[in-house]
Parts: sequence; C-alpha cells; structure tokens
Amino acid sequence: MSNEKTSFVYVTYIRSTPEKVFEAITKPEIARRYWGHENVSGWKPGSTWEHVRANDQRTVQVVGKVVEVAPPTRLVITWANASQAADPASYSRVSFDIEAYEEMVRLTVTHDELEAGSGMAKGIQQGWPIVLSSLKSLLETGQGIDVFAKPKAA
Repeated sequence: MSNEKTSFVYVTYIRSTPEKVFEAITKPEIARRYWGHENVSGWKPGSTWEHVRANDQRTVQVVGKVVEVAPPTRLVITWANASQAADPASYSRVSFDIEAYEEMVRLTVTHDELEAGSGMAKGIQQGWPIVLSSLKSLLETGQGIDVFAKPKAA
C-alpha cells in the first residue's frame, strides 16, 4: 500500500439532544442496541477504548486511545483493527462532532488518517452509513436497524 492518506466524512441529523447522542456513542449498553458492539473506555484523554462485539464471544475487534473528550459536543479517538494494534502506522482517527441544530442534532463523523485503498478505508465507507443510520433510528424510534444485514441477491 502507499503512504497516501484519505478520509471519510458522514453527516446526519437526528431528532435528539447532544447529551443523548454523546451517551449513545460512549455507553456500551446503548451502543450495543444500534451497533452490535460496545464501546468500552473510561473516556478520559489518553485512556484506551475497545470496540467489543456484543455476542457470546465478546471479541475485541477495534482498539484505540481517547484523544479528546468534550461532552456532549466532541469525542476524538484513534482506531485500528485489534490484530494490527502493535503497528502505529495502522491507526486512523475518528472525530464525532455533535452540534445542537434547532430541535435536533447535527452529527458529523470524520474518519481520517486512513491509508488510501486499504481494507479499513473501504470497510468504514460501508460501515459508517449503516451504523449512523441505526443510531438515528434508535434515538428517534427506540429501535436500531440490523447493521449486519447484507444486500439481497437480485
């Protein structure tokens, strides 16, 4: 792969409050309901975080560190596949910017410092839209969507 970096930005509007959106990202019991994973951390700058599959095996799939925490408006974390955690070059960064927007919230997720053309870059381009759609559904209706769904064969 090259050293070229890329980024992915996704913006969504949610009928909710900044506090509820921030909690949904940082509280494992809420994240499990829309993501199928729990985000586990002490949520202090420098602390580790783990993205744990919420199933019987409880597999840690993604790891990183908390870079910045400013509840309820901003969270920045580093992000790497657990299998590549020892390689500093494998880490990317995710920023969650949460802004009150009249009677709703504008959530901007920026995943940057990604290696262009990598499996991670391709995976997050498919993953973030469905995860954030599920977050929106959970907060607006009380029920997330199936983030593991696959397209139906034609």
